[in-house]
Amino acid sequence: MVDRLANSEANSKRIGMVESCFGAAGQPLAIPGRVLIGEGVLTKLCRKKPKARQFFLFNDILVYGNIVIQKKKYNKQHIIPLESVTIDTVPDEGDLRNGWLIKTPTKSFAVYAATATEKCEWMNHIGKCVKDLLQKSGKSPTGEHAAVWVPDSEASVCMRCLKVKFTAVNRRHHCRKCGYVVCNPCSEKKYLLPSQSSKPVRVCEFCYAQLTSGSLAPCSDSNNWSESRYNNNHLSDDEDEDDSSD
Repeated sequence: MVDRLANSEANSKRIGMVESCFGAAGQPLAIPGRVLIGEGVLTKLCRKKPKARQFFLFNDILVYGNIVIQKKKYNKQHIIPLESVTIDTVPDEGDLRNGWLIKTPTKSFAVYAATATEKCEWMNHIGKCVKDLLQKSGKSPTGEHAAVWVPDSEASVCMRCLKVKFTAVNRRHHCRKCGYVVCNPCSEKKYLLPSQSSKPVRVCEFCYAQLTSGSLAPCSDSNNWSESRYNNNHLSDDEDEDDSSD
């Protein structure tokens, strides 16, 4: 189906409509061989709270953005190469149902569909696109993904020193390596994590010590904790928050 649609007029028009909805601020999306597989509104678990985002699945990339006017205007375009994506299902919890994880070396987050059927269709289509891309390129699946960010609401005190209480003055920060919510004194160090940024990023004291010592498993305690409690239901990032504190 993808090969049949690749050079079709209908596919070109659909991609053109997506480009026009993002306007001049969005990147061009039409390239030879690219096909728009599907689109829809998903609830993305952001740092502060879940928010509706418009998603577009192409055969080689996943695109999403903020909804300004449904089907007419979107902004803050994000483009994720599918070759770097791995997905995992998320157990239902409270009002957050029909979810799955989208994990990449740059960032990882959870999204939720309106129905179980919609979730199944999204996961199947994403999985098929990733599989086809890897087969064509001969590459192996990505083994590394960005840290889980513990949501702000889950931490009233620093998760490293366990002493500093968060207030309007004592702000929450996130370690880019382990995803813990930490206070400023516990996260004053920065370290270059090439998969996430071209500049050194904030890391906690624990992760900095492990990274600079050359440990092969720099945040084992953090990863185990987050995998068991959060990796299945609480992923977030702050890139598309109006208040993008770290």
